[in-house]
Amino acid sequence: MTKGGGEIRRPDMLDDYQERLDFLYGRLNYEWSGMPKLSTELRIGRMRRFLRLLGDPHKSLRIVHVAGTKGKGSTAAMFASIFSASGLRTGLFCSPHIHRLEERFTVEGQPATAEELIALTDAVRPTVEELDVRWAAEQARGPTFFEITTAMGLLHFAQRRVGAVVFEVGMGGRLDSTNIVHPELSVITSISFDHTRQLGSTLGAIAAEKAGILKRGQAAVSGVTDPEPRAVIRKIAEQRRCRLREMGTDYRYQYEPPRKPLSRPSGGHVSVETWRTNWGSFELPLLGPHQARNAAVTLAGIDMLVERGWNLTRDDVVRGFAGLTSPARVEVIGESPWLVVDGAHNVASAEALAATLVDCFPQGPRTLVFGTTRDKDLLGQLRALLPRFDTLIATRYLENPRSVPPAEIREAIRQIDGREATLTADPVEGLTVARGVTPKEGLICVTGSMFLAAEARALLVKQEPSSSAFRVVT
Repeated sequence: MTKGGGEIRRPDMLDDYQERLDFLYGRLNYEWSGMPKLSTELRIGRMRRFLRLLGDPHKSLRIVHVAGTKGKGSTAAMFASIFSASGLRTGLFCSPHIHRLEERFTVEGQPATAEELIALTDAVRPTVEELDVRWAAEQARGPTFFEITTAMGLLHFAQRRVGAVVFEVGMGGRLDSTNIVHPELSVITSISFDHTRQLGSTLGAIAAEKAGILKRGQAAVSGVTDPEPRAVIRKIAEQRRCRLREMGTDYRYQYEPPRKPLSRPSGGHVSVETWRTNWGSFELPLLGPHQARNAAVTLAGIDMLVERGWNLTRDDVVRGFAGLTSPARVEVIGESPWLVVDGAHNVASAEALAATLVDCFPQGPRTLVFGTTRDKDLLGQLRALLPRFDTLIATRYLENPRSVPPAEIREAIRQIDGREATLTADPVEGLTVARGVTPKEGLICVTGSMFLAAEARALLVKQEPSSSAFRVVT
């Protein structure tokens, strides 16, 4: 039986694999239930106690820690690809996964195998059960899904003896489970509005949470240029005596969009100059003007690591960019019409997607297949996207109960510009309708949530999701 990742799993192993998934998905999972307010329910000390019982696997690892409202996933992928191109055995921890849980911890671009997932779960399970008992006596909940999978990732990288790890923050930074690490470099890609219930209602408050990943005396790179959050990050860096490099002050970039007219999608070029290196021009590995910014943040980070003794060169960057892919980030999956899947889930990422569709794709009729999550800025996302589309389809994802009903999306579209959207029950129907109304010279874009992007992508590339994660909402 072939599963995601391409490996063949023995029939006698499938029950063991499913049982481990059931155990993990049975834990408290904020990706499903929604996040609590950080100040009341999350404590980084929990991860310290958890990892101490596992032998502190993170302390043997060289880590780059990446936070930010948008761009952190792409930036993390750029770092990891460059490290691999340099000859470093590289681990990448990211969330959420697209199709299978094993995707959250990859080594050299390869997800953990099913056998490794079983072994990792078995390695942490006794500790989880011990903490369940201990913390219940303290009237606290046991380890959550994200805390457990964070620990599994660190354990996996330590066992595989990787030379470098890129660790993407889940949400925020200060109290995120990943903030247990002591990285060689901390990166903050951007600050904009998202998760305001947890992180705060101002850019300054959000920046304070993100800047919680900065460690005393360690190197840090910021791509933030807005004055309010920039000042907050700078102040925290000064308090912790971090060696902070900032976009616009210590490094800058220039984006060159692809030449029009386009016959197919193209990413354009970026030129980057830092306090240390004039990197020159690179072809962007991923589509969109925002990826030029992410590339600049990455190259500034590379220069900081070189100053710390890492052996990284321009040739490594060229090879790393050439080999880079990033599923569900303006990912082109088909043509005639062009079929794009993107996990944009907040206003900033929707604006970035809208700009990418203008800069990087051929002109033609465009169809939007949109579904989102209850705690997101529905009106803000739609205001960014609607002007770029001719035909509108409202849908919902099925794997998570937090999806917004299509009728609510249709009403929001009416409120914004008076147009009517076609209602569809799920991504299958949404894609079917979109293909029926979009001419071959046009474009279909599925977006609004990483959950929707994952379900649509699974249909389009015939990927099978982790079965315990698949739950139909009726």
